Amino acid sequence: MSNFIPLSVPNFCGNEKKYVDDALDGAWVSTSGAKVDEMEACVAQYLHMPRAVACASGSAALHLSALVAGVQRGDEVIVPSLTFIASVNPTTRYVGAEPVFIGCDESACMDPDAVEDFCANHCTLRADGLYDNATGAHVSALVVVHVFGNMADMPRFLDIAQKYRLVLIEDAAEALGTKYTEGPLAGRFAGTMGDVGAYSYNGNKIITTGTGGTLVSNHDDWAVHAKHLSTQAKTDVLQFTHDEPGYNYRMTNIDACLGLAQMELLEGFIAHKTARYEQYRAALDGVKGFRMLPFREGTRSNHWFYSLLLPDRLERDAVIAALHEQKIQTRPVWSLINEQCDYGRNQAFALETAREYRRRIVNIPCSTNLTEQDCARVIDAVLAL
Repeated sequence: MSNFIPLSVPNFCGNEKKYVDDALDGAWVSTSGAKVDEMEACVAQYLHMPRAVACASGSAALHLSALVAGVQRGDEVIVPSLTFIASVNPTTRYVGAEPVFIGCDESACMDPDAVEDFCANHCTLRADGLYDNATGAHVSALVVVHVFGNMADMPRFLDIAQKYRLVLIEDAAEALGTKYTEGPLAGRFAGTMGDVGAYSYNGNKIITTGTGGTLVSNHDDWAVHAKHLSTQAKTDVLQFTHDEPGYNYRMTNIDACLGLAQMELLEGFIAHKTARYEQYRAALDGVKGFRMLPFREGTRSNHWFYSLLLPDRLERDAVIAALHEQKIQTRPVWSLINEQCDYGRNQAFALETAREYRRRIVNIPCSTNLTEQDCARVIDAVLAL
């Protein structure tokens, strides 16, 4: 009982040290260095995309996504209420836009029925786009988040975006490696189906560079523009000339070294996380009122986070505290974003399931080095509640 089981920690079991040592020996540690280009090429090849733009963080990738997508000050952007706040801040307030919050369906991803209802019954489609009947604002974009590595219902969202002339931004921060295996989108990865997509390599993600992220786009000129903006929009390196306001959103060479080594391990990480999820599911799902939130059929999820839905007899924070006493780290899902900061003044729809998940979901240990024995210990502790 002396060993602490963390929720999700990095796993550096490959060439990370070798690649970082090579960079240190060559003194290439900042945003210039060959490994950044190699990381971009590696991610683009893995995702079957023409190019990838390495960024300082997933938030930076999302901010650039909104900028290159043309989201304007005063626009409205449809966003989920159940997600990390970094899905919303960069795609709305950073660019002067306002969010319209939509709740989730049983997948924990945004509910496409509720999005369709908002567009059809609360807005008017004009020749120049969709307009919110309540505010008069132009609704320009839809941000879809693949929550916990679970694929959102992309066929529906692609249809909605096309029908209502919305730019579709995919937040795949938690879903690197998640892909469709069946249907018309078979083989397509989360983040690669909309207009522009973003990934995160934060310390708890399935691969990590410490911080960092990537942007991809089905509009090659958008990706080129994002790269330009990420490097301070510099048009002449020698003369320090810039043609628009830019950002220091570049990935460092050291981060890219970690990323390249982690990409070599990604498929193995996914296989390991899938096996541990199945171990949890076999032991807990439907037992004593517990339920393991499933991943979408017809997809290969990266199984980034595991969500345990508690029975009504148990209180979420009491469960977290009880497991902490057993040296098992867990966490609740996020507070709903529409209830935070000054977002309470924004419109929000269909929140019932999101509120229920906030009350009843506990995320349980899911590291890529979680052992079968550790998983069994978590199971025993849960069933003893």
